[in-house]
Amino acid sequence: MVDALLVSSAPTHDDPVVAALSEGVGGPLGEHAARHPWWTPVRVILALTAVCIALGMVQKAGCYGETWGGGKRYSQMCYSDLPYLYTGRGLVEAEWPFSDDEQVRARYPEVMEYPVGIAYFAYEAARVTQFLGGSPDLEARKRVAASSLWGQPDVQREIRIFVIVHALTFAGLALISAWLLAGVNRGRPWDAAAFALAPTLALSFLINWDMLAVVMVAGALWAWARGRPIVTGVLIGLGTATKLYPLFLLGGLVVICLRERRWRELTGVVLAGVATWLVANAPALLTGPEQWKVFWTFNSGRTADLGSVWLVIAQASDAAISAHTINTWSYAVFGVWCAGVAALGLAAPTTPRLAQLGFLVVAGFLLVNKVYSPQYVLWLLPLAVLARPRWRDQIIWQAGEILYFASVWWYLKGDLAPGGGDDAGFYWIAIAVRVAAELYLCAVVARDIWWPRHDPVRATAQAHGSQAGQRSSTRSNVVAV
Repeated sequence: MVDALLVSSAPTHDDPVVAALSEGVGGPLGEHAARHPWWTPVRVILALTAVCIALGMVQKAGCYGETWGGGKRYSQMCYSDLPYLYTGRGLVEAEWPFSDDEQVRARYPEVMEYPVGIAYFAYEAARVTQFLGGSPDLEARKRVAASSLWGQPDVQREIRIFVIVHALTFAGLALISAWLLAGVNRGRPWDAAAFALAPTLALSFLINWDMLAVVMVAGALWAWARGRPIVTGVLIGLGTATKLYPLFLLGGLVVICLRERRWRELTGVVLAGVATWLVANAPALLTGPEQWKVFWTFNSGRTADLGSVWLVIAQASDAAISAHTINTWSYAVFGVWCAGVAALGLAAPTTPRLAQLGFLVVAGFLLVNKVYSPQYVLWLLPLAVLARPRWRDQIIWQAGEILYFASVWWYLKGDLAPGGGDDAGFYWIAIAVRVAAELYLCAVVARDIWWPRHDPVRATAQAHGSQAGQRSSTRSNVVAV
């Protein structure tokens, strides 16, 4: 299994971009260089992750100062869903997200439109927030109109605390994710540096609750690389209970296990994943089945939305494309895409790595999805940095994502609207650039699968094997002499 191979690679020898940048600080690693007694690669990666997340927090300072109520959320690109859902979904009154109580639903008709993992976490974070905020009188708060809660000083203070609680938690999850990714390909911990230094991580980690799923995906990649199928299944199940996309890792695992006839491992992953998902969903299903269904009905009824090619088609053609039509075509195209990924994986000369197959499947889903929220880049990030650990390709892909990140906020603010009142064509261009950058990375990953000699991880493993063979041969010759 390539994922678990013990390989050794110095980034200044392995990556041309890193080698070129190293010229400014002394050049590539020399053959007589000694390791630092404390600053191991993993510790450096964790430090870089901490700096990246800290910069991301600073970038949100403008909105924090206005409690996300002013115009800076778009102009300074620091928008977050967290403050609005704190007051808009009953969390401000510590209401259970899946409550079917008639009074609660009359007061808060909009239910959390996310899977249960996010709803549970948001609920507990709200309770922590209110504890830190001095345990407000919630009964008195319930006697005030829900629509007026946002402007109250104590609620404004709680909103800021609520975001801080999430920021610190997500920072911890980012550190755990970086640590896990550094351990997937043992001997190549520096591959995780592209995650640690990703500008998209700093920009997007606090928009929504996606970091909860990111750490599950990183953990699943780590567990599979270490030969722990049950743990892999548990993490995929928890990830799917938090965001749907971790489920797509199963597609890659099916291809790998079919090629290598690893039926027991595949069965273990599937059973553990299904059992974990059912257990995670049980509290919501038992307390509010109708509220639990909201996530599924909300997404099925959604029409063309921000960032999707469907939005470009609808606006450019002035056509009202129904949700049913988009659903049908999205499922069909995604099904064809998955079949292509499966055929590529099964026909490849060697078994692809899980990160490669997982990246291709998740990327295909995002390319045809009816919405591409700015934080969805986090879905791809842990998979992308391991699927193609080359800085040039990561920079090209992330440049497209950053352009889209900026343009979506300008679009929402109205800055991209032409004076004549036409559609914002520059926003369409930004979507097209992001799609092109994503397709570019997909093409490079697919090439690595079809021609494994281009895969940096496999090339390092082969070099390691060659060196080990040479050492063995030398020892044999010495013995023979």
